[in-house]
Amino acid sequence: MENNDREKRVEQTDHDRDVLLQKDPDNRGTSSLSSASFNFINSIIGSGIIGLPYSMSQAGLPLGLLLLILVAFITDYSIILLVRGGNLSGTQSYQTLVQSTFGLTGYFILSGLQFMYPFIAMISYNIITGDTLTKVFMRIQGVGPEDILTQRHFVILMTTILFTTPLSLYRDIAKLGKVSLLSMLLTATILIMVIVRAATLGPQIPPSDDAWVFARWNGVQAVAVMSFGETLLVFQCVQRALVVSAVFAAAGYATFTGYTQGDIFENYCRNDNLATFGRFCYGVSIITTFPLECFVTREVVSNIFFKEELSNTAHIIVTMVIISAGTVISLCYDCLGIVLVLNGVLSATPLIFIFPSACFLKLSTGSWFRGENLIPSIILVAGVCIMIIGVIMMALFPQDCSHGAEMFYCTVSNGSVLSTTSSFLKIMNATQNISLF
Repeated sequence: MENNDREKRVEQTDHDRDVLLQKDPDNRGTSSLSSASFNFINSIIGSGIIGLPYSMSQAGLPLGLLLLILVAFITDYSIILLVRGGNLSGTQSYQTLVQSTFGLTGYFILSGLQFMYPFIAMISYNIITGDTLTKVFMRIQGVGPEDILTQRHFVILMTTILFTTPLSLYRDIAKLGKVSLLSMLLTATILIMVIVRAATLGPQIPPSDDAWVFARWNGVQAVAVMSFGETLLVFQCVQRALVVSAVFAAAGYATFTGYTQGDIFENYCRNDNLATFGRFCYGVSIITTFPLECFVTREVVSNIFFKEELSNTAHIIVTMVIISAGTVISLCYDCLGIVLVLNGVLSATPLIFIFPSACFLKLSTGSWFRGENLIPSIILVAGVCIMIIGVIMMALFPQDCSHGAEMFYCTVSNGSVLSTTSSFLKIMNATQNISLF
């Protein structure tokens, strides 16, 4: 009997979470359960996983894994706070909860964050596409470094015109379900590739100085990168995504230690055929994930400016403006690590840490840091600190970016790798990876 009651409570909590995170509870759309699941998991794992090894290099592997677990469960706890805040305020969506708690000002700030998060994600996807597919094309016989297929601007423009734009113009997100399933399968393939290369390539690369220290100063920026890939998950997906993310992060960092780039595929050598296959898989995965972020961005614009479903003409115009703006920015900037940190600090952190806690604390009774308000208060203060410190760290310690250059262990012979390591590390440690322990 107790087990049945517990199961019913869990089912009701999951239902409440789903309802609260919907844009319109009365309009659930036509997406099947399988299509919705594929889209949801694809958006979770496909978006932030590529930068997780980089976050380990910022925080230190032991602390990084602990922070990854902490961020995942804070994400789930934040959704519980949204559910409880919705019950207290009588609202059934994130937007209406914030509006009822903080008025129109809060609603517009939240809408801005909900727009900025997927929009910057779209920019990062274009950067990844330009980085990965150009190296894939270089492996084609007869294609040289000066060939147009190896120019990131051309690759970004062509993938935008031929693939991401047509997919993004779909009005019904359910139609992307099969595409998201393909993306999930490709992500699984990439995970296997990273694990294999950790075992085969990792021992050939000398570890960086203090590669296995417990913690580094850049842990705050690491949390921002982790938050980018963990925003608004439900508990069942947190558990699955956390395992995949932790394995990917640990294997990627173990291979390259302190040399890890924001896009881990920048670390693999161009003549690595397995890595080339991984780049191709990830490039296709990113192309198929891009439309999900565009869909969310377009929905935010529709809610704020149109207050109703977009007409066919407006749908096309809004979609093209969003895609064009993101493409132009991605053509002008190519350092993925900074983009991931920026989105985590300015968008994901407020969405995960600040707004859910602030809404609950304002609606609940009692003092901060006492009783049931203690944990939300800690999360709120932590979120504010992450934002402030993260922005300061970005300004004071700009992150290293390879900008498509081959890493030193790819361009020198095996016998000279060790002698090259020392001078390379002096450059790396000048701007990042300051160890604490």
